[in-house]
Amino acid sequence: MNTFDRLKAPFPPSSVHWRVGSTNKDKTNGLALAYLDARDVMERLDEVVGPDRWQNRYPHANGKTVCEIGIKIGDEWIWKADGSGDTDVEAEKGALSDAFKRAAVRWGIGQYLYGLGNVWVEIEPFGRSYKIKDSEKPKLVRSLPNAPVKKAQDAQPNRDDDKGPSAIAETLKKTLAMSKTEADLDTWGRHHSRTIKGLPQGLQDDVMAAGTKHRTHLRNLQAEAV
Repeated sequence: MNTFDRLKAPFPPSSVHWRVGSTNKDKTNGLALAYLDARDVMERLDEVVGPDRWQNRYPHANGKTVCEIGIKIGDEWIWKADGSGDTDVEAEKGALSDAFKRAAVRWGIGQYLYGLGNVWVEIEPFGRSYKIKDSEKPKLVRSLPNAPVKKAQDAQPNRDDDKGPSAIAETLKKTLAMSKTEADLDTWGRHHSRTIKGLPQGLQDDVMAAGTKHRTHLRNLQAEAV
């Protein structure tokens, strides 16, 4: 598979989450809506294109949050964007996450979930809302295609970070060193936490030590500027 096919590939059913959309009048059945966690989207980008070959940024348009995801194709950065309004819960955080996932769909990530069709399931009260009954989970799994993308180490080697965990660790250290503020470094950590956890313990410690060292460097620069 080429890069774009691997970005579009279905996720394992365990990575797909569900929420209740429209309901019938007596609130016994609801439309199941599938969605992905932002961390799974980040992991897909890390695995397919490499942690040093994608980035995202958040401009704003008419008061709404917009996310742009750039992927380096050859020597050129290609950007695709989408946006989101504030959500009811954790508005700012929810808007950032939703905009990020919507922008990822522009690259094909999770795009197949929009074509699943209407899946109606039994629901039950949950706080002030409703949730899907656990007994309906098998039906939801059957509605999904199951062709998980290959991990980076299983793909054809076409980048340095495909050579193994050591090269991935080195790439991570290079990208963290690009952080210009502690906030940037925190964002980097959230984006790449799963990739780091997938490394052998010694390499995890090496990457984390590099992050700590860079954080100290940033704090020293800030102190000098005061």
